Amino acid sequence: MQRLKDKVVIITGASSGIGHALAEICLENNMKVVMAARRVEPMNHLAEKKEGYKERSVVVQADITKVEDCKNLINTAVKAFERIDILVNNAGISMRALFSELDSDVLRQVMDVNFWGAVHCTKYALPYLLASKGSVAGVSSIAGYKGLPARTGYSASKFALNGFLETLRIENLKTGLHVLIACPGFTSSQIRLKALDRYGNPQGESPRNENKMMSANAVAKHIMKAVIKRKHTLILTTEGKMLIWLNKFFPRLLDKTVYKKMSKEPDAPFK
Repeated sequence: MQRLKDKVVIITGASSGIGHALAEICLENNMKVVMAARRVEPMNHLAEKKEGYKERSVVVQADITKVEDCKNLINTAVKAFERIDILVNNAGISMRALFSELDSDVLRQVMDVNFWGAVHCTKYALPYLLASKGSVAGVSSIAGYKGLPARTGYSASKFALNGFLETLRIENLKTGLHVLIACPGFTSSQIRLKALDRYGNPQGESPRNENKMMSANAVAKHIMKAVIKRKHTLILTTEGKMLIWLNKFFPRLLDKTVYKKMSKEPDAPFK
């Protein structure tokens, strides 16, 4: 992590979960951190947590579904630190409902955060990242490799994010830009608590046992190590790696396996 000292990193969705853990790890390792989210209180609290954090951090209230907020985020980072070395597109939202029962506006909300937010932030940050030969990281999901029932919007947004980042990587094979697609698998965070129901309201509780999942802090450490090593892809958990392998060779079998497993969630919308 010493290689990252004084590097400038922008992290979206930094108010909770993986994003908050990433921000803390970066500050602990003497990086300059620009934290962005709609809720500023948790980010301000982190900036004041230890001596030296405040001088090396900037808190930006931003709704990345708004293009102007994305543009302002990048401009604020450059004004504060004069460069950008790493952009972590972490902000994300989930949903849980059958497509047949879903208000289509929920799909748009999820896509605006998970896909378009990443696209706009990357677009405005790209000139600075090319200048520094820096890194773009997208926090995707196993759901970006395999469609998950009752998560049509979430899976669609992560498939789109993966395609965008992969294409960006290929376009920049000769520019020095590093692009990472990070797929954590099920992580103990607040994303399921805030997942939208079929009407677009937060479901308010997790359908899964969070205690059995990888912690947000552990995921954040893996992501930063992958950035240091300039990896193309990061797949976490044995379950995640197995799912991708099975989907490649036995997709029909995996369809049935995924259906069976997801149907056992509490209050699953299908059986």
